[in-house]
Amino acid sequence: MMSSLVDGVNVPPPINKGSASSDNEKTSFKDEKSFEKGADDKVSVLRVTDIGGVFEDGRAIDLGEDGKERPIVSAEDWSLRLISLDDDPTLPVWTFRLWFCSMGLSCFGAVLSQIFSFRPQTVYVSQLFLQTAAFGLGKLLEEILPGPNNRLPLLRTSDSAFWRFINPGPFNIKEHVGILIMSAAATHGALAINIFSADDLFYGFQPNTAIAIFTLLGSQLLGYGLAGMMRSFLVYPTFIVFPNLIPTIQMFEVLHNNTDNFLQKKRIKFFWILFVGAFIWEWFPEYIAPLLTGVSIMCLARRDSAWVTRIFGGAAGNEGLGLFSLCFDWNYVGSGGSAYGALFQPLATQLSLFGGVLICILSFAGVYANNVWNSQSFPFLTQLLYFENGTEYNQTLILDADYSINATKLEAVGLPFMAGTQVISKIGASLSFGATVTHMILWNGKQVWDTINIARANKIDDAHYEKMKVYDEVPMWWYAGMFVASIAMALATNYTGEALLPWWAFFIAVGFATIFLPIISTLYAVLCYVPGTEDIARMLGAALVPGKPHANMYFTMYAYNSTEQGRSMTRDLKMGQYTKLPPRVTFTMQCGGAIIGAILNYIIMKVVINSNREILLSIQGTNVWSGASIQSFNSDAITWGGLAKYLYQPSGRYGIIPMSILIGLIVPIPFWLLHRKYPKLHFDGVITPMICSEIGALSGGINSAVFNTFLLCMFSQFYLRRYHPRWFRKYNFLMSAALDGGTEVMVFVYSFAVGGAGGRVVNFPNWALNPTGNPDYCKRLT
Repeated sequence: MMSSLVDGVNVPPPINKGSASSDNEKTSFKDEKSFEKGADDKVSVLRVTDIGGVFEDGRAIDLGEDGKERPIVSAEDWSLRLISLDDDPTLPVWTFRLWFCSMGLSCFGAVLSQIFSFRPQTVYVSQLFLQTAAFGLGKLLEEILPGPNNRLPLLRTSDSAFWRFINPGPFNIKEHVGILIMSAAATHGALAINIFSADDLFYGFQPNTAIAIFTLLGSQLLGYGLAGMMRSFLVYPTFIVFPNLIPTIQMFEVLHNNTDNFLQKKRIKFFWILFVGAFIWEWFPEYIAPLLTGVSIMCLARRDSAWVTRIFGGAAGNEGLGLFSLCFDWNYVGSGGSAYGALFQPLATQLSLFGGVLICILSFAGVYANNVWNSQSFPFLTQLLYFENGTEYNQTLILDADYSINATKLEAVGLPFMAGTQVISKIGASLSFGATVTHMILWNGKQVWDTINIARANKIDDAHYEKMKVYDEVPMWWYAGMFVASIAMALATNYTGEALLPWWAFFIAVGFATIFLPIISTLYAVLCYVPGTEDIARMLGAALVPGKPHANMYFTMYAYNSTEQGRSMTRDLKMGQYTKLPPRVTFTMQCGGAIIGAILNYIIMKVVINSNREILLSIQGTNVWSGASIQSFNSDAITWGGLAKYLYQPSGRYGIIPMSILIGLIVPIPFWLLHRKYPKLHFDGVITPMICSEIGALSGGINSAVFNTFLLCMFSQFYLRRYHPRWFRKYNFLMSAALDGGTEVMVFVYSFAVGGAGGRVVNFPNWALNPTGNPDYCKRLT
């Protein structure tokens, strides 16, 4: 399963994996040889190279036995054919430019990511956007800062250590990568922010600022320490690929390597044309013509039908499922900085995803139409809790002063209800968790175990890892020390911040993260799929500390958020390995970014809540602001942390949700047995955890982009990759980088200029493509 990274197609191994050296001189592996092929009964000789640059033609590693370029399929293909082995260990890294740009972009990214977390559909700050901004700033500082190698005589200085620190010369790839890693770490949202937001919005409680900041730091760095201690088998091996890193790595290649080459200039021009085009275009679906977010022929034909809205609508938050909608907003069609990118997600993953979405649409419609769980009394898509008559549930009526459940009050008020679609979403999450465990054991268990043993024996065979041996490694005790310090901070803030989470339950949460981090990171690295463990963490927390919603929030944070932080750290560690950034630079940048991000996330969260409280408490919100994610987080804390024994016991109203974990354990087995019996049918390409998780994928937000994303992935990962492999290798991931970068710049400018992030919303006048009501002309439901 691991070797068939994309779609289970078996191809011959690379002709030459290349050899890696660890000397101190720049190497490019361009040893040439002759490759003979027949043509018209004559023998012609094609000069090829063994490795060479990623964007070069005529490399032996790219060619099959017929002399034509092979598709990108195996892990070795992704690692060696799409990523260069070139390195220059003499490049300066610790420079003023590194610190100035990384701290500035970390502040910028942290602010932007927190704003995005309050959008109607979660949008992530793309690393490609940060990468573009870092390059522009770095090149500007190269020109304007005095230094010994400045091109301008007036800014040229003596060749001293100080001036080399200020401006050593051309802005280089290692500085660029360091800036990106720090700023990206600052954008990784902390789940603690959801706790503080829920406290403010639903409980009327605001924690002490110092306690809040240290809670953020402890929860963020805990996962970093875990991941660092596991890096020998979660980062170093070849099969740990991270497909969504490829656009970023190839962009580094284009911007820094062989920039005087004619073809490289052509690729740079290609990138900037798409970047600027995306920036200009995004003003239309985001602001001028929101109809382009989701063009639904069905809604245009039947504007008065609630069922048409539920099935075919989706351009407005929490309105419809977006079946066959055409979305022209790259914010939702493209990667958005997340794992699920239209141009880089493996085809097997996308096929499984879309299969799960189709099940989602059928199950959502069926549950609502048949009034299962009293669904028709509540909005079709909503994250809130309700009384049986459809009015919003007031959780404060059942809580004591310490936020624990009061049984007497609960008996008088009654149990809350959830929307039927929300129940299906949670069933899908439970199925996915069980399927993830079995899937890993059946398909990847032996490979992961073998990799751990290889790492313990220090016999890792990876060309990029071998190139990194020239640099000083980060000692294990650095990560262990971070892990211990994080635990100390977390325990201290637990008892001073009224978390109500016992110390022993905290350590069980840390154990949960320790067990599931390898599973989650491996699936993410290989299949570009992120299994969800949040609901499972809530279940475990509910069993350990029943009747305490607040304690459940904190248990979920330490169990789930630690795995998410660890997963993101392994990805960035792999980026450092691919680009040959010294490991100690990576360590420093990640820690610095996490600290800056935690502080600014908290500040921006307070500003947004104080300015938009009523909007964040409403069901639909606006096209700019929404509290859906906080509402969902709070509802889960109440139902799991406070009411699990009433709602989720086997005889309870929603008992099927925890039971679905056991059902999920069985789901992958039939496909595994079928693959063993009929290996040519490629049942190994069916990713059952992904299918299960997508059963609830459309439970909230803007859902109009799924169909377009699938079509674009088919074009990229099937047609281009298979029938135009050379263009795919050279331009596909660069195109993803350009579109993401241009879109992210536009969203930032839009958010502060007219979107309300600066405190003032300027609405575009209504016209045909910006109607009142839903942007896609569907009937308004909420």
